[in-house]
Amino acid sequence: MVLMQDAKEEIRSRLSVEDVIGDYVELKRAGRNLKALSPFTSEKTASFMVSPEKQIWHDFSSGKGGDIFTFIMDVEGMTFREALEHLARKTGVDISMYDAPGQKGVADKKRRLMQANKLAQNYFQHSLLKNQHAVEYVFYKRNLNRKTVKDFGIGYAPDSKSALVDYLTKKGFTPRELGDAGLTNRFGGDLFKARMMVPLMDTLGETVGFTARIVDDADDTGPKYLNTRQTLVYDKGRHVFGLSQAKDQIKKLDYAVVVEGNLDVMSSHQVGVTQVVATAGTAMTENHLKTISRFSNNIRLAFDMDAAGLAAAERAVELAQKTGMEISIISLDEDVKDPDELIQKDPTLWQKAIDAHQPAVDWLLGQYEAKLNLSTAAGKREYSNVAVKLINNLADPVVKDHYYKLVSERINSSIDALKDKSSVAKAGMSRRYRKINDAAKSDPDTNGYEDSILAILVAYPKLRSKLKALNPSDFTGESREKVVAALKTDPSLLDGHDIINILKLRAEGRYEGWPETEVKSELDTLLGKLESNKLKTQKISLQIALKDAETIGDLEIVAELLKQIKQIDKEISK
Repeated sequence: MVLMQDAKEEIRSRLSVEDVIGDYVELKRAGRNLKALSPFTSEKTASFMVSPEKQIWHDFSSGKGGDIFTFIMDVEGMTFREALEHLARKTGVDISMYDAPGQKGVADKKRRLMQANKLAQNYFQHSLLKNQHAVEYVFYKRNLNRKTVKDFGIGYAPDSKSALVDYLTKKGFTPRELGDAGLTNRFGGDLFKARMMVPLMDTLGETVGFTARIVDDADDTGPKYLNTRQTLVYDKGRHVFGLSQAKDQIKKLDYAVVVEGNLDVMSSHQVGVTQVVATAGTAMTENHLKTISRFSNNIRLAFDMDAAGLAAAERAVELAQKTGMEISIISLDEDVKDPDELIQKDPTLWQKAIDAHQPAVDWLLGQYEAKLNLSTAAGKREYSNVAVKLINNLADPVVKDHYYKLVSERINSSIDALKDKSSVAKAGMSRRYRKINDAAKSDPDTNGYEDSILAILVAYPKLRSKLKALNPSDFTGESREKVVAALKTDPSLLDGHDIINILKLRAEGRYEGWPETEVKSELDTLLGKLESNKLKTQKISLQIALKDAETIGDLEIVAELLKQIKQIDKEISK
């Protein structure tokens, strides 16, 4: 933390608050201070104040304020680390100098990977113009116009074994860097071939990866869509497609529309409905919602109206309660399969559908009411099962009470009967949770990712530098702890032990034939999971201590524990 504080001060010494904020709003002199219209609200009278003397800002319309770092975090929806790296690039500060020993060079490596992806994007865009078949697919079959192609950086990967690799190698990139950027296959050649290339961008519009679609639907040699795998700069569980293009309109309208496909996003933006993003072919996660919540707490989902869409909507309601988001559902006409098809039919129908959104719980109850016969006991039972599950996921007691009354009227049952059913369901869930928890303690495969970490560290000595950041206590079970301790001190202590032979066998079975760059990437992903689970365990302990402190009324301890829990939440959300 001390090192990062030094990095902050170095950046702060090179950037004035008025220069940073002046890139986003028009500042006007107001005595010793500067004034502007808020970038966070739609105010008519300027109440956004900047103090060059104190190097701080405050927005009276939204209540936000702080320094250059908090401004970038708020206006760009970034974490502190992202804001630090962004401003470091702006000033030319090498923040890797300030990283802890285990993190040295991470920022520089990220910069190189993003440079490789940006050059790859340029290469794909240039290749698109040289391939008539790809041009016809993009502009005529997908009906994308030149502005959309330019705004989203659409390109084409030629059908070549190593054209991109050869191009980037000439630009000074090593095979390892290209592998780490997710641009090559396991043999070191081009990963993407004969595909329309859609860049995946961070909130600043920097390319971090790609999603690629075949341009010939008769081609069955590979998957229809191929995405960049997890890398140091691309996390599919957090990445929201189109957010850099949509964020300003999302902030302005105070809601985001989330669709399933990237092409749905581009079609929507093309007709001027630009508050639309996607989870890029990945199931929605809590981290997706947290990313969007930096710009608005209101989300309108436009998912398929099939069983999978129903399940996704139910899952979204559950996630929304954890993140404090408001979720509603957009219904499409029955004769269209997705927003893109509706837009091709009539663009005005798409905005009308968005405006006619329904609260998610109401929509879900309506869907099940239409499917089930509520005049029968069986129909009432199934409907109430779904309703109680939805209500149990709600946090606000007033909202819960509203839906208890609503459901009781629809099935002509008492509220008390529904609440009794809710109590039984909760008890059942509690029993199931205990069973799962007990199984996790006894089933070694539950901790399989820990064994995969150890298997890599045993089989790939070059990667043991990662051990510096690990403690034996981070792992589950005495045998795993002993392996970590021995690897950190004297690996020869493990010679001849059965557990080492088992770990080597695990490594051979999973990683044989993998390039070392892919093994390293896998290790980084597994270590991230280990760290996340450790933080979650710490949070549970703190929450238990918090309840004890609240019970005895020790407000000082309560405040300290809340501070620690908040810090852990920040670490988990990174």
